[in-house]
Amino acid sequence: MEIKRKIHTIDVTGIPLGRVATEIATLLQGKQRPSFSPNKDEGDFVVAKNVEKVKLSGNKMKQKTYFSHSGYLGHEKHIPMEKIFTRDPGEVLKRAVMGMLPKNRLRQQMIKRLKTENS
Repeated sequence: MEIKRKIHTIDVTGIPLGRVATEIATLLQGKQRPSFSPNKDEGDFVVAKNVEKVKLSGNKMKQKTYFSHSGYLGHEKHIPMEKIFTRDPGEVLKRAVMGMLPKNRLRQQMIKRLKTENS
């Protein structure tokens, strides 16, 4: 049985980042379908438009940092959200959605169905 995946287009202008990320994560997992099962990848495609106009509350741009580690001692990096957002606003949305998807083998397949467009 083949899964018929829909394409959902979401305009994120003026909507808070977390609200948009939860909606996208739900669509990517396929929780809106009556045949939802957590061990199957039955989600839809999601296209997010106007990502650079997403609403961020407070001082998140300057205070929030993203953590990465190379594996070597003392080589941890803290990159501010502002730097990543100016380079690629879609990356900030993608990281927010990644944190809301289940941490299992299906996560990489789900996140590949998220596409971001800037106006």
